[in-house]
Amino acid sequence: MGKLDAKPLRSLLFTPGDQEARIAENAKSGADALFLDLEEPRTPCPEPVRVRARGLVREFLGSAPTGPGNPVYFVRVQPVASGMILRDLQAVMGPNLAGILLPKITGPADVHAADAILGCVETELGLPVGRTMLYPILETASAIRNAYEIAMASERVSYMGGAISRFGDIAGDIGFRWTRTGTETLFIRQKVLVDARAAGIRYPISGMWGGANDDLDGLRSWLTELRDIGYFGMMLGNREHVEIVNDAFTPTAADVAYWKDLDRLASAAERTDEKVVYGDANQGEGHEIHIAHVATARKLLAWATDLGVT
Repeated sequence: MGKLDAKPLRSLLFTPGDQEARIAENAKSGADALFLDLEEPRTPCPEPVRVRARGLVREFLGSAPTGPGNPVYFVRVQPVASGMILRDLQAVMGPNLAGILLPKITGPADVHAADAILGCVETELGLPVGRTMLYPILETASAIRNAYEIAMASERVSYMGGAISRFGDIAGDIGFRWTRTGTETLFIRQKVLVDARAAGIRYPISGMWGGANDDLDGLRSWLTELRDIGYFGMMLGNREHVEIVNDAFTPTAADVAYWKDLDRLASAAERTDEKVVYGDANQGEGHEIHIAHVATARKLLAWATDLGVT
């Protein structure tokens, strides 16, 4: 698996690895992906809790539902610097694991190390080398600064984005105060987004909404901004929000119809050598069609096709 093979993930649902019932419930939530947490399934997290979590995640992944209508599965392992990543991987690697979330990234060296360790474990287990995706979580100022280099450090890096949280590591390291409008993190989200796209990541995923679970208006405003600036999905912690999140990152029928019209008109113009006009040319850009508009429409159609909504 590589960057170009990655499919859109609208919702990536946090799932504590030590909670068997929650794992089963989240698998049926409609989320496009689950991330099963071994790094810190709860706080405090003594090693016996993590040992139990490894066993539960391994058992779940051994028979996890896969294919259309089911999520894909990631595991958040411990940081490379902890020296424990190999122990986590040996417990959970297998054919149903799509990738790992790599926390506490500081720079490309962390990705290089994880890539090498993954290759060794894949070889040991008889899995195709390179099949396990990497999703670096950027939780420090240095990681935000080095986002492009991190994304370029391995072909396995298939997803990435601004890992925003209200009280987490990134808030502590940078020192921002969370607000409902998200102004304090807009630069972070945009900077990482541009770096990710420049590195060839097709479908960047944002960090979580930090508001109250019942503040659905705030959540929808947050989601609208994420899609407006270029994100295609979001991490979340509440399975009750999955449907709202999926809807926010799904193109509408009107969107798809417009993109198809541009594609059709451009294809016809390529045969007749005539200028392409969509509707009233007096309405400005987007109506007198140029090749860049068509290229964008075709990329967005590919996104819709990957989601199965064309």
